Amino acid sequence: MGILSAQQLLSDKQAVTTTTLSTNVLDLKASGTPVSGGGLANGPIPSDMGRGTPIDFLIQVTDDVTAAGGASVTFTIEVSDNENMSSSKVVYSSGAVPKASLVAGYKTPVQVLPHQTDKRYLAVRYTVSSGPLTAGSFTAGITMGNANGW
Repeated sequence: MGILSAQQLLSDKQAVTTTTLSTNVLDLKASGTPVSGGGLANGPIPSDMGRGTPIDFLIQVTDDVTAAGGASVTFTIEVSDNENMSSSKVVYSSGAVPKASLVAGYKTPVQVLPHQTDKRYLAVRYTVSSGPLTAGSFTAGITMGNANGW
């Protein structure tokens, strides 16, 4: 697991049984507006946290997932202009991950925040299919670097 900051943690061993958002929603702050005049453009400066220097990100299973049936979980990173994540935009999707793969230590392939992370609020959605889950927890957030097995 990478080094996580409590201020940038979206889920901390969050127990999930049905489709839900991460416990926390990260406020990326509104983009600024330059002073008009002097040839500067009017309007807010566009923001895309996924551009430029990569920002390490982690979604990891912290407790084995179990379910009565053949459940799967799809992990999505979503951004929105609204703190309640209404009208959110998906910037990353893991696709359906079967419960057999969701054992403690499993990490989604996402390693950095993707391009198009361009709204004010950021969250992770855990979408459970063929559930509910009977056990399982997840940790997700911005990290100071991800361990890659070496």
